[in-house]
Amino acid sequence: MPSGPPAAAGRAARRGWAQALGTVLAGLVAMGAVAALGLWAAGAADLPDNAFPRVVVATVVTAVGGALEMSGDAGDLAATDAGLIVMPLSVTLTGALVIGRGFVRPLRHRAVGGAGELAGWAGRIAVLWLLALLGTAFAARQTFEVSLGEGLLEDLGDLFGVSPTVGFTADVPLTVLFGLLWLAGVLVLALLVSHRTPLPGPLLRLRTSAGPAAYAMVALLLACVVIGVVVALVAAGTRGSPADTFAVLLLGLPNLAWPALTIGLGATWNGRVEGPFGLPMPRVLDEVLRTPDVSTVNVGTLAERDGRMWWLLVAAAVLVLAAGFLMASRAPARRPAWLHAVHLAVALALTVLVIGLVARISAHYGLSVLGIGDLGGGLSGQVFLRPRLWGAVGLALLWGLVAGFLGALPARWAGGRPGRVRS
Repeated sequence: MPSGPPAAAGRAARRGWAQALGTVLAGLVAMGAVAALGLWAAGAADLPDNAFPRVVVATVVTAVGGALEMSGDAGDLAATDAGLIVMPLSVTLTGALVIGRGFVRPLRHRAVGGAGELAGWAGRIAVLWLLALLGTAFAARQTFEVSLGEGLLEDLGDLFGVSPTVGFTADVPLTVLFGLLWLAGVLVLALLVSHRTPLPGPLLRLRTSAGPAAYAMVALLLACVVIGVVVALVAAGTRGSPADTFAVLLLGLPNLAWPALTIGLGATWNGRVEGPFGLPMPRVLDEVLRTPDVSTVNVGTLAERDGRMWWLLVAAAVLVLAAGFLMASRAPARRPAWLHAVHLAVALALTVLVIGLVARISAHYGLSVLGIGDLGGGLSGQVFLRPRLWGAVGLALLWGLVAGFLGALPARWAGGRPGRVRS
């Protein structure tokens, strides 16, 4: 008869795998639901060949950093070219929140967190997440037939039997690599911002030092999203097009809200929209980007077309100062104000760096038949938006130093000293 402790350990292990499976499945289901609703609002449910489910899976793949390879086939008499780099950050954020909460929730019931238990729990989630990544990566593939439109190209296509197609497949190795890195970032961040999760000594010291800044940055990013939701709903109610608005909300709201934060801090982005194709974006941004040359996107160029864009500067200042106060109010007692400034500067610079890496957009498509409809024009289109990254990071360092120092002062007055306010 098995002894008590081994039997109890076996039951705990099985329960741990079941909880890990529940966490991974909850994350995938939540991401899939948000992606499906967003794509449905965007009209993707009408895609031919029952492609909608595979497009949903591909959206989930890109949301965790996975890579899609675009391909085209137009026969010997035609040529196609396509590429797409974009993360649907609404889907990304949903998955991060669900998996992060599922990761820390079972740990909160422990009086003391051991390193082995923590590693085992994270390892179970990682193994199941790896299997999920492989499954979604192999399922994310589809081919579409491309219409030649009307006129000469259509006549040439009918004459020579040209039926161009474009498709996508997931790059499995890159999807697995970046998907695991994404999971690692989510789990580490969840531990840093969760005060009620017991940790072993070294991790506890790390959370005590870096946790308040991480918490403040998460709150800052979520506040930007909440403000974006309010603005989008007001715009939908006053200007119409609710389907387009909900497509943006469910697929890419952080793709607009987080770059807007960096622009409010003084950062500059470069981009261009060319041809009949585009991405859902505010009218003022579309106007700035639709120029013959590469456009400069900052507070000044946006305000030239809409003076209300100057409010981005005010909103960024208020949000960053609030983040500085929040960080100081959660920090250990007797931490000097200059150290608060350094911590917030580093945290804000890293946050802006991540925004610049994940919020950039690049998409292009081109088609030609017998050289007509050149890949560089005609039926071609391109959209790209990318930051001047290191300038944005430098500005974030300066903002963080000022906001961290100023935020520590009211935290002392409000709670007597930093560290007195706790969630």
